[in-house]
Order: sequence, then C-alpha cells, then structure tokens
Amino acid sequence: MQSLCAESIPLSHDGAANAIVHDLTLPPRPLRWLFLDLNSYFASVEQQLDPALRGKPVIVAPVGSDTTVAIAASVEAKRYGISTGTPVWEAKRLCRELLIAPAQHQRYVEFHDAIVAEIWRHVPVTRVCSIDEVACRLLDNENSRQAAVALAKRIKAGIRANVGACLTSSVGIAPNRLLAKLASDLQKPDGLVVFAAEDLPHRLYDLKLRDISGIGAKMERRLARDGVNDIRQLCERRPRDAGTAWGGTNGDRLWYLLHGVDLSDKPTQTRSIGHSHVLSPNKRGLEPVRLTARRLALKAASRLRRKGYVSRQLVLHVRFEDDKTVWQTSRAVAATQDSFQLLGALDALFPRLAAEGRRRHGSLRVRMVGVTLTALAPIAGEQGSLFARLDPDDPLARETRGLALSRAMDRLNERFGRHAVSLGPFHGGRIDRVGTKIAFGRIPDLDEFHE
Repeated sequence: MQSLCAESIPLSHDGAANAIVHDLTLPPRPLRWLFLDLNSYFASVEQQLDPALRGKPVIVAPVGSDTTVAIAASVEAKRYGISTGTPVWEAKRLCRELLIAPAQHQRYVEFHDAIVAEIWRHVPVTRVCSIDEVACRLLDNENSRQAAVALAKRIKAGIRANVGACLTSSVGIAPNRLLAKLASDLQKPDGLVVFAAEDLPHRLYDLKLRDISGIGAKMERRLARDGVNDIRQLCERRPRDAGTAWGGTNGDRLWYLLHGVDLSDKPTQTRSIGHSHVLSPNKRGLEPVRLTARRLALKAASRLRRKGYVSRQLVLHVRFEDDKTVWQTSRAVAATQDSFQLLGALDALFPRLAAEGRRRHGSLRVRMVGVTLTALAPIAGEQGSLFARLDPDDPLARETRGLALSRAMDRLNERFGRHAVSLGPFHGGRIDRVGTKIAFGRIPDLDEFHE
C-alpha cells in the first residue's frame, strides 16, 4: 500500500471533515490517467466501411438469424432502446428502419490496431483494456487540467482524421485508472469528463454503486447487508471498515481509489485459453458438435503454442437447447502444447457428452460448444527432445513428432491462410464455419484469423 501523507481529504460536498476520519491524510492526487472509450465501436466501424450505413440505426449480429442477439448497436439504434444483447427480432420490432450488418471481426482488430497507433502519436499507451478501451498514463508535463484536456482533444481529432470520421470516442481524465474509466462513461457519445482531486469523492455521490467497474449484483447485495447502499456511504467509512464491507484481501482498495489515490495494479496471469461457438440449428447433433469442438481445440492449441504455454487440462463445455446453464466435463493431460495429444483428450470426453444428451431427451441437441485449455504454465526454457530417436511407436516419440507437426501446421496456416492445412474432416457441410471472434476483454491477434 502506498504511504498516505501530505494532503487533507475533503469527505463531504461542503468540504467539512467527517468526524470518523478527520485525521486521515492522502498523498497528492494529480491528474494521472487518460481513458479513451470508443463509442459503439463495432457499429461505428461498419458505418465507416459502408457510407450507406452512416447516420442510420445499425446493429451488428453474428449470424443472419432473428434468434441471435445484437453484439453492437450504433448511436442511432441506441436511441430506440436497442443495445448489446438485444435479440434481433426485438430490435426489428423497436425500429422498423433497422439495418443489420454481419460481424467482421478481423476488420475490427485492424481498426483497433490503427487507432492504438494513432494514440501512440500523441501519448504512450499504457494499457489496452479491451477492443474499444485504452488507458494512458500522463506525465508531469501533461497532467494539468488544461494540458490533459488539450491532449484528449488532439487524440479524438486524430482518430477521426486519420482512422475514420465515424470513430468518435469518450474520454475520462482522473487521478487513477478506475476513476478515468468511470468518467469516460458519463458523457456519450463524443464526451470528455475530468475528475480532479478537488472533485473527489463528492462528485461521485450521484452515481450508482453498479456504475463502478467491479461491482455487480452480488457485490451490491453484499455491501447492502453491511449497510452500504450508495457511494457516499462507502466513502464516509474508515478505509478498513469499507474494506470489511467489500470483503476479501485488500478490500479497502476501492475506498482509496474512489478518493483518487493511484494504486498500482495487482499482477495478473493467463489462466486459460479457449474458444466457443454457437451452432447453426441444423448442426446440433453429436457428429457436428464433435467436429466443431475439434476445430475449437485446434485453435486453442495454436494460441497455446504462440503464447508459450503448456496445458495440463482440457475442458469441454456445452449449453443444451433446453437449458441456459453450462454443462462441462474435463480430462487431465500431461503438460503439453501438442494438438494431437489435446485432440485425443477431447475425443475421450465425447462418450460422456453423448450419455448426457441421451439422459436429457434421448439425443444430443447442443446450442453452444466450447473447448478451454486450463492449468496453464509457461515454458521456462525448452530444449531438444531426448526421445526423437526412440522407436516410432513409442508414446514419447509420437508426442515429439506430434508437437513438431503441430508447429509446422501453424506456420503453413500463417503463410497460406486459415484452413490451408487441418486435422480430420472439415468440408462437406458437416461443420459450421468456426471463425475468430472478439470476446469482451480479449483482442485476438491477427494471427488467429489464420488458424
């Protein structure tokens, strides 16, 4: 925890010190973070690519079916009450003039890379938080209100001029990243909001607890049980008492963040690598599900190798047509990044899935299938195999050859395009097209579009 000293803290709107924490002081809290959030990003990219969509209500959908949901809505569509997650059939009911654009995930990554490059022309990018969110730490010569606002305006103008006029953004500027993100959400589209130290925490009192990143329904209920029903009640507690209400290790972090203290991030690590796919209505039987799962496993294995990890467990998870919950089963494997070993583990799980399908309603009807590699560990230092010269049928020799072949397939697909070489059945209409998609919080490498 940072040392707390130097500056007295105002704990109420009129500046009067709260009796409970009147002796608490905080360090100086200059404007240190600029957080940029692109407005209606996927839909804005579609409008940039197609002038016929500009100024019109547009949603982006994964497939051409009314039973799917919008994965993005343009600013114009949002005025009709349409948002991410709105079913397509409902969006059409809300807006008769609605236009639907099929998702082009590779283009979204390409525009993302161009936007990040443009931001770098003005200020170093400290963290790419998601496909449409970027955080930049401000230097001492950039963190006066005037300088920070001018910088934000240059970045916004640069994106519009050099990447696309449709790509507007909302910017938040604050002493720490959590508050800068919160500020960026307050004025959309094309907003610019500053939280300075003198604004905190009373500037936050009109917001809801759920507006704070990291507070969901479960945490809101936990805080309410402890007598915290709004941001003001949380901020007027002692830090340790606020931490008790929050629960867990370092529970007082949120109190300090809401008061503008810039705490260092907790270290994180990759815990899993996986992919999932919603199946077409006519591809939900056992064999199409199996073939789709194999494609997902191959994509995950390729990412595993590219990131330099090995996996010790493969998880197969599905959603059945009649159930919103996830059913899953898993199999342990020796630490590996070999596609052949992982496909073998996957094949061993399908009898369990088939049995579950029969138990439920006599046959397998799966709406979504996913494969996740877990129990990851980095490859600390790889050396040549000691088993390459064993008998070809020896299991250790087979794994050595399998890994070498898996890496060769990665190189071929990268050079000649996705599906240049694959394992097992692929064509003939038995399998959905499994493409790379953008998940919340994870931006695919462009290499993934070749897998």
